[in-house]
Amino acid sequence: MKTIYQIQKDRVEEVARMPKKFWVDLVDPTEEEIQSVCRKLSIKKNDLLKALDKSEIPHIEFRENFSLFIYSIPYMINNNGRKKYRSYPFGVFFFSDGLLTVSLLEHPIKKKLQNSLTAEANFQKPNIFSIYLIGTSVEYYIAYLNEIQEDILQREKRMLKSPSNKDIETMLAFQKSLLYFTTSLQGNQALIEKIEMYEKITSVELDAIKEVKIELHQALEMARTYREILENTMSTYSSIISNNLNGTMKFLTSVTLIISIPTMISSFLGMNVFLGDFGTNPFSFLLIVLCCITITLILILILKKKNLL
Repeated sequence: MKTIYQIQKDRVEEVARMPKKFWVDLVDPTEEEIQSVCRKLSIKKNDLLKALDKSEIPHIEFRENFSLFIYSIPYMINNNGRKKYRSYPFGVFFFSDGLLTVSLLEHPIKKKLQNSLTAEANFQKPNIFSIYLIGTSVEYYIAYLNEIQEDILQREKRMLKSPSNKDIETMLAFQKSLLYFTTSLQGNQALIEKIEMYEKITSVELDAIKEVKIELHQALEMARTYREILENTMSTYSSIISNNLNGTMKFLTSVTLIISIPTMISSFLGMNVFLGDFGTNPFSFLLIVLCCITITLILILILKKKNLL
């Protein structure tokens, strides 16, 4: 999808044709849209496709007619009621008379950019734009991390009572999400540190960078802590399952042993062999039953004493 905005002095508004001061926004563009934008803005297709590569890490590239900044922002994808958290690249091409944003999915962060970076100059300064974008993305990272942690705590309680495969799958998905978030936050941190080293950076921008770095560090520590908690939870849960399985196997083995004693005695006495007076005794069946019960009870007491029942 392609959307064109006109950048004015105090606002940004959507237009049908390319204005002098432009903002072109591409979201999961078609091949035709990619070719059209590359032709109009004199961009190589490979450069534009970098922003659509899910594995692309945050970095900065400079060309003759533009500079490319690739950030990593978080997404919450709702798939049939099941939430999935991922981080994907968000590319911004800065030109002398406008900018091009490229992303795989729509994100509410762009509305915030429209509402906050209203001055025309803000769109022409990659430093200010980057500081605001990374700072705003951290807010989403922290919000999604809190959602993940809350969901983990709820599933922990359920898993201890009645574990299910669905809960295990969800916890594994959270583990993967936290890994993506950690890697992406580290990439954004490296990007903001690179911007901080620019010679033309102002003192105001430096102060803003320091605040963003603090927020990035907080989000990164949250992601690491939640990931460690989740790993410990899964490890504990695996131990509980293993312990329960061992208990079940011990119980079944003991029951099998107890049942085998009467079966074995009955099998021996049921052979077609001469048993003398015992075979003709009217109380022989009763004696056999009492013998089986006695041996079984003794065996049960021995197994209980050894904590096998």
